[in-house]
Amino acid sequence: MFEGKGKPVSVDGVKEAGKSLGVGVPALLAVMTVETKGCGFLADRRPVILFERHWFRKLTGGKFDGAAPDLSNPIWGGYGAAGANQHARLQRAIKLDRKAALESTSWGLGQVMGFNAKAVGFGDVEKMVAAMCDSEDAQMKAMVGFIANNGLAPALKRGDWVSFARAYNGPDFQKNKYDQKLAMAHEKFKVGPLPNLRARNTQVYLMYLGLYAGDVDGIFGNQSQKALVAFQKSAGLPPTGGLDDATFAKLEKTAMK
Repeated sequence: MFEGKGKPVSVDGVKEAGKSLGVGVPALLAVMTVETKGCGFLADRRPVILFERHWFRKLTGGKFDGAAPDLSNPIWGGYGAAGANQHARLQRAIKLDRKAALESTSWGLGQVMGFNAKAVGFGDVEKMVAAMCDSEDAQMKAMVGFIANNGLAPALKRGDWVSFARAYNGPDFQKNKYDQKLAMAHEKFKVGPLPNLRARNTQVYLMYLGLYAGDVDGIFGNQSQKALVAFQKSAGLPPTGGLDDATFAKLEKTAMK
């Protein structure tokens, strides 16, 4: 469940996000990097999520506290492992109350909570989740919608990381040094170089094909190149390790078919 097309972010998606908020690409990348390490999908094409037990309790009136205290609890946390484990937790919660479970989960690149669906431009949480499963552009749209709806663009634009972190991550943001992480990520991207979008999406495609398990960061290092050579060999292409047009087109077609 929730395995979708998993389309990686597009040039137009990035440009539109920056334009609508009036902020630069480094600021957008900083938020995405801190929230999801830069990729909105798992290797199996399911969106990156985090199930929040304290929100599930709030949205269900605590009626599942006794039966499933790890899923319904007044104390935040208790997440366990990231990745597939979060989807397993979500599946268990869905069996108890689907709507509340989806709304108690943060989704995609910006980790926007499902209960924000209408506020960030989707008709309801089901429509939002479907979009989160389809593409990173949709995930970015949700992130941009949350930032805009909560008046956070000015803080993001001027680099007021404390104010942004408090509103975006919550009042306990300092426990995880959220503001400091944002500042460090922004400085890194501002100094450059910015991630190469073609290289980044190549990493996503290789990840989907089970050939790459490294960071999706747009930096085409040795691990990325080895994975690309493996793909070129399997596809009957010259194993150059170079990201030429023919290789990228074949890779995209193979990964997204």
